[in-house]
Amino acid sequence: MTADSIPPRRVETAVASTDILGETPLWCDRSRKLWWIDIDGRLHQSFDPATGAHHVTSYDCQFLGSQALTTDGSHLLARNLTLHHRSTGRDPSDQVIEVESGLDNRLNDGRVDARGRLWIGTMDNQLHRPNGALYRVTGDGQVARIFSDVIVTNGIAFSPDNRTLYFTDTRRYCTWMFDFDLDDGVISNRRVFADYSASKERPDGACVDVDGGLWTAFFSGGRVVRYRPDGTIDTVIPLPVTNPTCLSFGGSDLKTLFVTARKFLDEQQLSIEPQAGHLLAIQGVAQGLAEHRFLSAHSDLPPC
Repeated sequence: MTADSIPPRRVETAVASTDILGETPLWCDRSRKLWWIDIDGRLHQSFDPATGAHHVTSYDCQFLGSQALTTDGSHLLARNLTLHHRSTGRDPSDQVIEVESGLDNRLNDGRVDARGRLWIGTMDNQLHRPNGALYRVTGDGQVARIFSDVIVTNGIAFSPDNRTLYFTDTRRYCTWMFDFDLDDGVISNRRVFADYSASKERPDGACVDVDGGLWTAFFSGGRVVRYRPDGTIDTVIPLPVTNPTCLSFGGSDLKTLFVTARKFLDEQQLSIEPQAGHLLAIQGVAQGLAEHRFLSAHSDLPPC
């Protein structure tokens, strides 16, 4: 079966931001906003589709690497190698957990499972050494290293039935899948899901839809693709930007695919890719799933 191709004209600008490295878009069903970060700009941003409002908060750190929603309504922000809360009325420098130390790494992609645990990885700041690892973090501060030998963590996602975890190492050009035990928080049976080691294409951030399709952004590839659960590609969406980084479904019906992008573009490339630092939106290609929330130690609420 030939993959469907969506015309580039359907890719719109949601916010004409000037991100250096836009990443980790997440839809919050409570605030009804799309939240994302600019890693290199150290910015935490929100977009309200109902009003068009775009709000930006800057942080004093080297990298603002990732984020997660929490049960207490705050955001968990990855600053360098440490997780912090961002919440109105709480000191934004309130340290939560030091995930890793002593290496030239930073925290990168992560995702919360249906039991409120954060699965987050580190990456090599020089983009070629296997210094990184995947971690499982709980709200009471426990950090477990799941496996190491990672160059650049990306594409962490869970299947709708919570039985599969997807994981990508962008600089190894490969996405793997694991059997996932939701109750025990254990993964096993690692196997290749999509291998681009021959072509050196770079799968980056990912999310899943209600039918179990895995959507992946291809950095340096100018496209996002949808994989069926069996690993075959059935949809390709060309983008007006070379370096898409991550994607997430949002909007009140979770039918808008938001995409972040840019990094490593010179002024000449930016002049022909005016949307490269924007938050992009693609309407109606699929329906996503609500993000799970980190079971914060500050909250007695269950994950939802």
